[in-house]
Amino acid sequence: MIHSIHDIRRMGVGALLALVCLVVAAPPAFSAAAKAQDQQISRVIAKEMAAAQKAMQANQWSEALKNLEAAETKSPLTTFDKKTIYDFKGFCYVKTNNLKAAETAYEAALATGGYSPEDAAKTERMLFRLAAGNQQYPKAIEFGKQASDAGVANADDLAVMSQIYYLEKDCKDSAIWGDKSAAASRKAGEAPKENLYLFKLKCADDANDTPGKIAALYDLVRLTRKTEYWNNLIRLERQDERDDHNVLMIYRVMYDTKSMNADTDYIEMAQLLGDAGLPGEAASVLQAGLASPVMKDEHKERTNRLLASLKTRADTDQKGIAQLDAEAQKSPGGDLLVKSGEVHYGFGDYQGAISTINAGIQKGQMKHPDEAYVYLGRSQVQLKNIPDAKKAFAQLKGAPNVSPRVAKLWELYAETIG
Repeated sequence: MIHSIHDIRRMGVGALLALVCLVVAAPPAFSAAAKAQDQQISRVIAKEMAAAQKAMQANQWSEALKNLEAAETKSPLTTFDKKTIYDFKGFCYVKTNNLKAAETAYEAALATGGYSPEDAAKTERMLFRLAAGNQQYPKAIEFGKQASDAGVANADDLAVMSQIYYLEKDCKDSAIWGDKSAAASRKAGEAPKENLYLFKLKCADDANDTPGKIAALYDLVRLTRKTEYWNNLIRLERQDERDDHNVLMIYRVMYDTKSMNADTDYIEMAQLLGDAGLPGEAASVLQAGLASPVMKDEHKERTNRLLASLKTRADTDQKGIAQLDAEAQKSPGGDLLVKSGEVHYGFGDYQGAISTINAGIQKGQMKHPDEAYVYLGRSQVQLKNIPDAKKAFAQLKGAPNVSPRVAKLWELYAETIG
């Protein structure tokens, strides 16, 4: 069912490596504090460090490392000397893509105790990314926690933590850090990372946790609006539904989100619409199915026969729509007016559908108020009146005799339009 998450494990390491260089800043010698730092370096290594800085400024990383290694052999070295040598070496190794050596150098720099608390936290963040990129996940987790506790981890860092826990098959902690990353992204006014919810989806799939899969798919639809996620979500919601009325309501969501990916979806929806007395809309659905690349050759003859039958019934309905409207106006309840509105919708008369359905809602006494609000909202969508469409779909919540599953799907649809 879930095609987009099979390669998460393979793509994980590459994604982590790509993030490393984004977090490794230039060492202090290239900052405004360069002069102050030069004054703190002991005379013992002044010559070698000056040569190393000059080489680094010229992007001559091998030459810089040669001078730094020469400085490392001098004695006596102060704590600041050692910290600076290792810090510079770490930067040079990153620039030459030797990330394992960079990790070792930065660990040595941190172990000297020569960093200020602020710089120590930043170095822990660098080591977190380096350890992650080097696939040293337990070590990365420890540095990641320290960076998070110090308040220097951003949404991307927290997302990497979620990914590491996922790769370590720890779904519980992956979800916890994923939620932290999503919250940090929203606080920064950014959208959360799609992968965070894919990890949750895959974990739920592995555990055969249907409610967990549904919850993850709701989040993925909200975030991306992708038809693939809509399709997976709707199929899960539909699989245990036994009431034809609710099944048809679910199919309407699938159709309106353009997430049908099987010819049987179009055929079954058309049959249910025909059974519900809506041959005009049923014929439109089948025509869309026949025009879709998912329609199989072996089903075309049967589908065309069904379409011909529906068109005959639809022609009769269209000729009698004025009479249906008149009878609906005389009806004491609103059901017949709503049904008339659905017929108008099936023939593309969306303004007529809105007027008729609103009249039905005013009368009340509806057996299926969900149909009234859904077709009212769908008609407004067709007319590009998204605010009123959202208002119509919002009426589903708490309406009597409405399936909570159906109401929730349409509520999600309303979130994603416009």
